[in-house]
Amino acid sequence: MTLEAQREHILSGRMYNDLTTELVEARERTVLLTNEYNASFGRPQQEREAILRRLLRAVGRDCHFEPTFRCEFGFHISVGDHFYANFDCVLLDGGGITIGDNVLFGPRVGIYTSNHAIDAAERVAGGCYAKPVTIGNRVWVGGGVTINQGVTIGDDTVIGSGSVVTRSIPAGVVAAGVPARVIREITDADKTGWRPA
Repeated sequence: MTLEAQREHILSGRMYNDLTTELVEARERTVLLTNEYNASFGRPQQEREAILRRLLRAVGRDCHFEPTFRCEFGFHISVGDHFYANFDCVLLDGGGITIGDNVLFGPRVGIYTSNHAIDAAERVAGGCYAKPVTIGNRVWVGGGVTINQGVTIGDDTVIGSGSVVTRSIPAGVVAAGVPARVIREITDADKTGWRPA
């Protein structure tokens, strides 16, 4: 099976063999590109984004990952405009990751779209499955957050530090905890009147 056929199979949500030569080689390519990107810290932003465009499926304007950044394949990740991830971001992107515009990640955010088979024999044989993660626009994900497969986070939402997101979170709320749950809605009372100088 070609790499393209395997990618389509993975994105379909069906069980796939994580140990195929094509997927192992794709992950090795990704390690080289993420190493190149991480080593480019301090170079002009345009040069750094050019590396990201070789690595990721889609990259918007002003996209920045602090070192170190790691992902599994890269070719299943789409990032919108004005994205910032603090250090140690990990994106396991087998199932596809879509990130909207004006999104902020604190340090050590991890998104895990892939999972190993539960049955031990299937797991040892390389059995995996993946489900997509979608993050809306203007979302702030606090430090140390883990986002699991199949989750959607709505626009204008804040996920509190240290949370583990195991189910979808609606738009316009603050959510936190293990597992993450909605704490409250974001309202006009949250506006401080601050404007950039």
